[in-house]
Amino acid sequence: MSVPVRKALFAVAVAIAAIWPAAAAAQATAYPTKPVRLINPFAPGGAVDIVGRAVAQELAKQWGQPVIVDNRPGAGTTIGAGLVARATPDGYTMLVTSVSTTVAASVYKNLPFDAAKDFAPVAILAQTPLIFAVNPSVPAKTLQEFIGFARGKPGGVSFSSAGAGTITHLAGEFFKLTAKIDGFLHVPYKGGAPSIAAATGGEVQAVFEQSLSILPQARTGKLRAIAVTSAKRADFAPEIPTFAESGVPGFEVIVWNAILAPSGTPRAIINRVNADINRVLQQPEIRERFSSLGLAPGSGTAAAFSDFFRQELARWARVSKEAGVKIE
Repeated sequence: MSVPVRKALFAVAVAIAAIWPAAAAAQATAYPTKPVRLINPFAPGGAVDIVGRAVAQELAKQWGQPVIVDNRPGAGTTIGAGLVARATPDGYTMLVTSVSTTVAASVYKNLPFDAAKDFAPVAILAQTPLIFAVNPSVPAKTLQEFIGFARGKPGGVSFSSAGAGTITHLAGEFFKLTAKIDGFLHVPYKGGAPSIAAATGGEVQAVFEQSLSILPQARTGKLRAIAVTSAKRADFAPEIPTFAESGVPGFEVIVWNAILAPSGTPRAIINRVNADINRVLQQPEIRERFSSLGLAPGSGTAAAFSDFFRQELARWARVSKEAGVKIE
């Protein structure tokens, strides 16, 4: 290649590099120019659905375009997530999901997506810890007393979950590994409500579940709340100690709801959506509504969420491997 040709090609490359940031910024400024679809891999009526629809409604007001929540439940959230992983990465099809996506990435053997490669984290919408509670017949009022009780009955203490491979299942396995309780048996149910009913009815001794579902049972004496899985005590239940202050450091489980886009979505659009969502989450009426559900509004940049997402993938991969949790 001659020197003049090389110089010409270099000049073209420099020109393209100079134009590209401006073009990307213009693309983000114009976005969206048509309806945006948020695929929800859960059934209608749950926390992800409530949070997703609340945020979608406010985004539609900001954007002047419909933001449609499309429920596609099934196969442990993998059907809906797979649709988004294969969608055109233009910002018009995104996933409104939860921590379950990072859990599913480890526990399901055959997935229609690679969570680490096929998604671009956009924004965290809301967060809440789990609460660990026991049936009142269990002779333990603190976490250390429960650990002693469980270690003294190998194979004889069970906990319920909302289903195999769910966050409430993996939280129990994580606790079992962290506290070294060999005989902590998992009993899966088809959803959070039957899981809690099993604990209140004495079919199992313990349960992990979200605060909105479990606190009414604890405050009426049907269950005994032992510990909360956040790093600090929850504002909605300050009387419940954390696992760390109860003698189990390093144990933290947060249930988060978030927006993911297909990998390859322009960074300018991701940052635009992130900024607009953070603006929605600062609205007093949204914060009040989330608080009534035991949820804390999310915040932070897309880059920070991306780092957190990778940490969650690694954490649940380790727990599922050590606990031997795999689903066909």
